[in-house]
Amino acid sequence: MSRLQSRNDALDTNPPSGDQYLTTNGSNWLYAVTAVYGFTLLALFAMTFKARAGERFFHYVFIIASFAGLMAYYAMASDLAWSLIPQSLNVASHGATRQIFFAKYVNWVVSFPAIILALGVLSGISWTTIFYNIALSWVWILGYLFAAYTRTNYKWGFFAFGQLAHILLLVVTLSHSRRVAGRVGISRDYTALAGYTNLIWLLYPVAWGLSDGGNRIGLTSSMIFFGILDILLVPVLAFTFVFLARKWDYNRLNIAFTQYGRVPVASGEYPEKHHHNVAGATGPGAGTAGAHHGPVGGVTGHNAV
Repeated sequence: MSRLQSRNDALDTNPPSGDQYLTTNGSNWLYAVTAVYGFTLLALFAMTFKARAGERFFHYVFIIASFAGLMAYYAMASDLAWSLIPQSLNVASHGATRQIFFAKYVNWVVSFPAIILALGVLSGISWTTIFYNIALSWVWILGYLFAAYTRTNYKWGFFAFGQLAHILLLVVTLSHSRRVAGRVGISRDYTALAGYTNLIWLLYPVAWGLSDGGNRIGLTSSMIFFGILDILLVPVLAFTFVFLARKWDYNRLNIAFTQYGRVPVASGEYPEKHHHNVAGATGPGAGTAGAHHGPVGGVTGHNAV
C-alpha cells in the first residue's frame, strides 16, 4: 500500500480544500473503485461477442452505466468535480466546510435510470411507466444534489422531496411492475433483482444523511460507504442480469432484435384493454373488439400494460 500511496500524486496536482477533504487513502480507494468499473465495462463489452445476435440489450445498458461510473470515480479519485460547501451541522466535530463531489450525483443520473430501464424492460411494463420511473429517479437525485449544496438546514426540505420520489419509485418497482412481470413468466427473477436493487437503494439515504447531509462522518469514510453501495448496485447487478439473461426468452420480452429490427412476438393477453373494450365499446365492430386477444397494431401483450 505504501508503494501505491507514493505513486498517487493526484492530491499534489489537484490539492483538496476545506475542513473535510479528500485524503490520499480516500483517493486510493476511489481509484480502486474506478478499476472495478473499468473491469466491469471491459468484461461486459467482451461478453457481447459471446451473446447471441439480438440478445445484447442488457449488456449495452450496463456498459453505459459502467462507463458513467468509470468517469465519475476517476474524477473523484483525482480530486476533481467538487465544490467547497459550508456546513450547518456538526461543525465543532467535523468542521465548517466540506468538499461536495458533484461527480457522484452525475454518475447516479446515468446509472439509476439504466437500472430502471433494465428492470422495466424485464418486467414488461409500458414505456410510459419506464419513463415515469426514470423521471422519479432524476427527481430523487436532484433533491439530494440541491440539499448537498444548501448551506442551511433548509437542505432537509430538498432531501424530503428526493425521498418522496424514492418512495414512489420503490412502490412502482416492487408492486405494479412485479405483477406485470408475471404475465411474461419472469416474476421470480424480476422479484429477486428488483428486491436486491431496492435493498441497496434503501441504504443511499442513510449514507447521504451521514455525509453530505448531516456532516457526521469524514469525507474518506463517506467515499468508502458510497463506493461499496455503487459497486453492489452497478457491477454486481450488471453481471447478475447478464448471467440470468441467458435463460430468458427475448422474444417473449419483446426485445429480440435482428438486422431488420424488432422481432414480432406471439399473441398475448390484454386484461385491461379487453375489459375496456367490453365495457365501453358502442360503435360498429364492438362485438369483435372486446374478443380480440392477439397483437394489435404490432404492440405486444405485456407492453400494452
